[in-house]
Amino acid sequence: MFEKILIANRGEIALRIQRACREMGIKSVAVHSEADADAKYVKLADESVCIGSASSSQSYLHIPSIISAAEVTDAQAIHPGYGFLSENADFAERVEKSGFVFIGPRPETIRLMGDKVSAKNAMKKAGIPCVPGVDGALPDSPAEITKIARSIGYPVIIKAAGGGVGAACVWCIPKPLCSMP
Repeated sequence: MFEKILIANRGEIALRIQRACREMGIKSVAVHSEADADAKYVKLADESVCIGSASSSQSYLHIPSIISAAEVTDAQAIHPGYGFLSENADFAERVEKSGFVFIGPRPETIRLMGDKVSAKNAMKKAGIPCVPGVDGALPDSPAEITKIARSIGYPVIIKAAGGGVGAACVWCIPKPLCSMP
């Protein structure tokens, strides 16, 4: 059991993690940007550390600052919450290499699941039912893609293989392919 966890997130996400920590008797460390210094999650944490300016890239996404905050507060683990760095395998790896426990999936799992094609293949290999679709990248031919879509049945969701961008578009009726990359 951990005695102290650093929460590498903000707002409602941090509040939920803090509540769970409190219920388990674990102290929480909130990291915050200069703009969030007076936020509720900062005030309710057992400890807090300012990790940078209001810009997310200079605070909540700045890995060295988060690792340093864990070091100076003697946290044992880092909880990324969701969003920000929670799906960043390099962050999870860096947390572990710095001597902390990353509360979340192993870096290799994050990498595997970060690519929707490899994730779907892993799920099929494990015997987990998957939604119908292609087993790899779509072909370059719009005619071939339309043929695949018709064989699956509408609506069809087209998603990028990686990058966490969500659905690119939903085809509710047959129509020409969009020019979205």
